[in-house]
Amino acid sequence: MKLTLKMAALSTTAIMAASAATADEIDFLCYQDGNECEVFEAMAATFKDATGHTVVVNTVGYDVIRDQLLNQAQAGNAPDIARVTNPGAFGRLALDLTPYVDAAYWEANYGSMLPWFRAPGGEDNGIYGWNTQLTVTGPYVNVTAFEDAGVEMPGEGATWDDWAAAAKEVQDTMGLTAGLVMDRTAHRWAGPAFSYGAQFFDDAGEPLLVDEGFRNFAEVFIGWHESGLMPAEGWPAGSGTQYRNAAPLFLAGDAAMHMSGSWMINNYANNISDFDWKAVPAPCGPGGCGAMPGGASLVVFGDTEVPDAAAMFVDWMAQTEQAEMFASETNNITAHAGLQASGVDYQNATPTIAAALSTFAANAGTATTTTPQAYVFQGYAKNFAIYGIVPDYITKAINGEMSLDEALAAIDADVAAKIAE
Repeated sequence: MKLTLKMAALSTTAIMAASAATADEIDFLCYQDGNECEVFEAMAATFKDATGHTVVVNTVGYDVIRDQLLNQAQAGNAPDIARVTNPGAFGRLALDLTPYVDAAYWEANYGSMLPWFRAPGGEDNGIYGWNTQLTVTGPYVNVTAFEDAGVEMPGEGATWDDWAAAAKEVQDTMGLTAGLVMDRTAHRWAGPAFSYGAQFFDDAGEPLLVDEGFRNFAEVFIGWHESGLMPAEGWPAGSGTQYRNAAPLFLAGDAAMHMSGSWMINNYANNISDFDWKAVPAPCGPGGCGAMPGGASLVVFGDTEVPDAAAMFVDWMAQTEQAEMFASETNNITAHAGLQASGVDYQNATPTIAAALSTFAANAGTATTTTPQAYVFQGYAKNFAIYGIVPDYITKAINGEMSLDEALAAIDADVAAKIAE
């Protein structure tokens, strides 16, 4: 891979000292939405040239990270480093990087996300991972379908009700399978639920899913299926905690709108050629303009046999020059606060990609001020249990297997049981 930005010189005292020390091999388990692991591999070659340490990048499917890695790590079978998406859980197993890094630099540039890795209670100040990028949920729309249908797109500040009505009109006019599709997980469901006023947590920080806002959105969501706005092959076709990706319907041009997130930008840029598309601002509601932040992170596991080398690589990647290079080469939103302020030079981005990155970055900022519970939810250690529990019972309510009251009661009961484990 050709990297288009000039690699910064490795000149810190620690790295210079390491180059003279015994070289270590670092096992790195990686998944990618686009080309992230390829970029890590290319950058690791420069790291090796300067330090002697070899980073072996093993690329796996996301299902391995989501479904297997946590159990493996808890059993003592973790790699040295992994790229993960659940900092609240993996942070408990991670090496505290504080003795290996400039903590002031990390707090200044990644401070808003460091608490995602930490134990609850506010007494833990450790540094347990580097956010490789910031992701955020939000919708994509089929611009061509809207234009062909003669339907005007709602503007910034529009509500979910506005977008649902517009998407349904496009669907009916163009004969599409769906007006709106959404990935089957509470991670995507959460943003609209926040918009309708769901808090997800009480004042003490304990999960409290079924409040008035949660119920309101559940009713709306079921109504979207009853009206045909959302398709039978989406949420209703899933069962239990099963995740279902709604992208194929959007890629095929069969849906006017896809509620997904910024990690789909490269996929859509590379694979959509039959119509124009764009990302749009997070729709709003009485509770704000909800979006779920997140992103993949690098963690060094606490039982690594090469802590110095592994921590050095993560710290090196987190430095400004490397962080900008990674964001630019992968077309991701940087998690680095300084770069967010100064801007990243996306040298390889098309105008469509650049506009989408800007829209999602704005969605993240809006969520910070209007739905801050989203950031609490992202750092909650057992959020993955909620991601599965909500679709399980909401689907049963959609399919008529349970009443909405029964489904909401079951959600509360299952969440309470999971967090007590």
